[in-house]
Amino acid sequence: MPGDNPPRAGKAVSGGHEDSITTGSAAAGGALPWRAGARLGTLLAAATSAAPLLSVAAHADTGVAAAVSTVEVMQLAMFAGVMGAALVSAIFLIRERARTASQNVQLRARIADVNAALQRSEALLNLRDQRVVVWSSEIKKPELIGSLPLESGAPDERSAFLAFGRWLMPRSAAALENAIAALRDQAKTFDLVIETQAGMPLEVHGRKSAAHVLVRFISLSETLRSQARLKIENQRLSADYDTMLGLLDALKMPTWLRAADGRLKWVNRAYAEAVEAGSAEAAVREAKEFLGGQAREQIAEQHKSRPVFEQTLSTVIEGDRHMFSVTDFASADGSAGLACDISAIETIRAEYERTVRSHADTLDQLNTAVAIFDTDENLRFFNQAFQKLWGLDGGFLHSAPSNALLLDRLRSEGKIAEQPEWRRWKENLLGAYRAVESQEHWWHLPDGKTIRVVANPQPKGGVTWVFENLTEKMDLESRYQTAVRVQGETLDNLAEGVAVFGPDGRLRLSNPAFIALWGLAPDAIKANVHVSAIRDLCDQRAADSPWGGFVAAITGFDDERRDRHGQAELVNGTVLSYAVIHLPNGQVMMTFVDVTDTVNVERALKDRNEALEKSDQLKNEFVQHVSYELRSPLTNIIGFTELLSLPTTGPLTPKQREYVEHVGSSSSVLLTIVNDILDLATVDAGIMQLDISEMSIDRTIAAAAELVADRLEEHQIKLKVDAASAPKSFHGDEIRVRQILYNLLSNAANYAPAASTITLTCRQMADGVEFSVHDDGPGMPPDVLESVFRRFEPRANGGRRRGAGLGLSIVKSFVELHGGTVRIETGADKGTTVICTFPETPSGGIREAAE
Repeated sequence: MPGDNPPRAGKAVSGGHEDSITTGSAAAGGALPWRAGARLGTLLAAATSAAPLLSVAAHADTGVAAAVSTVEVMQLAMFAGVMGAALVSAIFLIRERARTASQNVQLRARIADVNAALQRSEALLNLRDQRVVVWSSEIKKPELIGSLPLESGAPDERSAFLAFGRWLMPRSAAALENAIAALRDQAKTFDLVIETQAGMPLEVHGRKSAAHVLVRFISLSETLRSQARLKIENQRLSADYDTMLGLLDALKMPTWLRAADGRLKWVNRAYAEAVEAGSAEAAVREAKEFLGGQAREQIAEQHKSRPVFEQTLSTVIEGDRHMFSVTDFASADGSAGLACDISAIETIRAEYERTVRSHADTLDQLNTAVAIFDTDENLRFFNQAFQKLWGLDGGFLHSAPSNALLLDRLRSEGKIAEQPEWRRWKENLLGAYRAVESQEHWWHLPDGKTIRVVANPQPKGGVTWVFENLTEKMDLESRYQTAVRVQGETLDNLAEGVAVFGPDGRLRLSNPAFIALWGLAPDAIKANVHVSAIRDLCDQRAADSPWGGFVAAITGFDDERRDRHGQAELVNGTVLSYAVIHLPNGQVMMTFVDVTDTVNVERALKDRNEALEKSDQLKNEFVQHVSYELRSPLTNIIGFTELLSLPTTGPLTPKQREYVEHVGSSSSVLLTIVNDILDLATVDAGIMQLDISEMSIDRTIAAAAELVADRLEEHQIKLKVDAASAPKSFHGDEIRVRQILYNLLSNAANYAPAASTITLTCRQMADGVEFSVHDDGPGMPPDVLESVFRRFEPRANGGRRRGAGLGLSIVKSFVELHGGTVRIETGADKGTTVICTFPETPSGGIREAAE
């Protein structure tokens, strides 16, 4: 019915409006896009509700339909809908703001509660009796919260605190680090009691959450500390006890523990194996005894008087009797014992004694003297060679004298050389008893023997002394080495070519002249090269090669192996004279001499040879004549002068004594000149030989300085010796070197100003040893420097004495005989320095003077 439609329409509008508000209230906490959709729905509902209302109005007043058009009715409906939607939106916004304000108030209250709880947690964590280490991730460094008491010894700084080994006991630090690693890697929680190096126990708890790893250190009260220390000590003792039992069980020596009543409580595996039990537990359970009843009674009897039993006992193991060193300790709670099998040791001891007796018998048959001293340095063994070497009576040697007493006995009987510092020498010798390595000494006995002494320390203490008489060996070796050197030098310096081949045809020895005469390459002629290879090379250089005959003479049969001589002409015109000589040892020596110019110069060589022979004869006659005619009278003059100076000859007036002293000094000067002339004549004659040996530089300098001491003291001249850079020794003729230094110092003393200083310097150079003597005299002009080494040219030049002019000539001759050089550095205001350089070792060891 038309009259019934409006109420339904109004109810629909009212119901739609209520539903819209209710929906908005229910969605107050929803998302913002949903709220905008609700508002749009409300607006559309309002517009729809207004359409029926406008339709009813049109049916009620049909009379005014012409006045109101349909468009106007639609515009009015739209306006009404918009206004309704705006009103609903305003109501919704007011309710939304009220609800947001209420939520903000609740949020502020919850934040305040959280802050208060956080402050309470921080206050608890910052207590001084605990510290927490927090790892928030695997990358970031851990954070430390709280602190521990100062007496705990824990550092406050983070890196130092996390270095647990620095402030915790080693065992506690290791356990804590392992527990933290397991916590972080495997999330295994832990609760430990650790001990600091200051002695304070700490509780440590480790936990892990989803995002953090926490380790908490708690300092305990005094009561809890005592309990914790007791717990740590119990843990340590328990661990030590387990370790000790494990060690004893691993030993190869039978070990046992007994209760107070004597029953077995525990045995190790070695015990079970010895008693043939299936296991250690079975041995205890079955009460299997390792020692026999008599041995156990002996142990029990001795425990009544003292707790420790130590003795060697025997028992049967697997059917064989063995010797054991048994140690058993008894207390009120029981006893513990250990047995060490010494059967092998006893066998070795017996074998050792037999070996020692055998060695003693062997040593007694040796020709080398042997003496054995024990750890107390007493003589325990000597062989017959020892007694024979030192000529000591058997009673003294069998009295077991000490090593020091034996040395004193040898010294008192003059059988060993006297030492400058006997006590130090003996202490150095007896230092072998404290040494680890063998020591070697060389003794030169007063009777001319050379003894090589070897001190060999023994592993168990004591020293074995070996005295080897090397007198004959050293003499033979010295002669052999000298012969080898002479042979080598002779061959290398021969003008003749020499080649020696073995029975197998291979080259054993050759010299440079052989290579040069045949024009061969040095690398082609080496040791063990076969003669056929050398023949192929030499055939190309000889017009009519004789090497075919050489090969037959070297490698052929007996009828072909004969000596031969001849000449061979090379393609370059050189004529060689050869000789093939068979040596007694089966080797063959070939010599080659260049005789190309022999014919052309034979007469000239003969004339020269005759002249040289006459010259040598004149020189030798001159040397002999001067030696007898000059030195002998001078010796008599000096002798009679000294005789006249003696009080036993008779009194002399002061004037006579002065004359006698002048005669003696002049005779000495003349004798020196004569000796110099003889030395130079010997050098020129080529008959002077240098006695090359290892000479001491300090001793030689001191001897030369002593010879010129009086002349230096006469003019208040000081001698400064600088030998800091000098070696201890070098090889040279000590007498000639001393004569060189004496002449240099005498020459410097002649030109040095009074109260000045002469400097003698010796130093090691790269090519040898250098001696230099410097004085502050007037120096030498260039014209004098050119003739300074000429003989019999004395030079005043400001000197105090005018000599024969032989000093520097002798210096130059003797230095060059050593293979050295002499040079002079001088200047008008610099004085004069004479420098002599000697090679480290003169070639050949003994060098003959040449013209």
